[in-house]
Amino acid sequence: MIDREKIEKIVKKWIAGKDIFFVDLSVGSDNSIKVLLDKPEGITIKECVLISRFIEAKLDRNEEDYELQVSSPGLDMPFRVIEQYHKNVGRKIEVLTLDETKQIGFLNKVNEKGIELGIKERVKEGKKKKVVHKDLFFDFNQIKSAIAVIAFK
Repeated sequence: MIDREKIEKIVKKWIAGKDIFFVDLSVGSDNSIKVLLDKPEGITIKECVLISRFIEAKLDRNEEDYELQVSSPGLDMPFRVIEQYHKNVGRKIEVLTLDETKQIGFLNKVNEKGIELGIKERVKEGKKKKVVHKDLFFDFNQIKSAIAVIAFK
C-alpha cells in the first residue's frame, strides 16, 4: 500500500511558497489516491494537472500501481481546514454544531479560535414580526460541520 505520509510530503513540497493550501488526502486500500487542494480564488484545472504530474514523477508505477485524483473540494463538501473558512468570509454558510443546532448566515470573521456568523432572526414585537441582525460566535471545537450555501441568482 502507498504511504500516505510520503504523498503528503510530496504535495506539501509542491505547494510550498504558493497560495495553494492543503485540504485533505486519502489513500484507499486499492491504492486510489485523492488529493484535495484549494486557494482563495479557487484552484485551476491547470494547477491540478501540474501537481498531479509532480506526484506521478515522484512515484514508481512499476513498484506499485495506483490511481491518482487531484481536485478542489466540492461545493457540497464540509470545510476541513481554517483556510476554507477564510476563503468564504462574506459568503453564506451553514453551521451544524455538536448539539445538532443548525445556523445559516453570513461568515463575518474568522480567527484561530473560531468564526463569527451574522444571522437574521425574526422576533415578535407586539403583533408584528421584526427582522433583527445578530452576530453569533462559534469556537471551532463547537462546530460539527460547516458548508457553503449555494445560491443561484
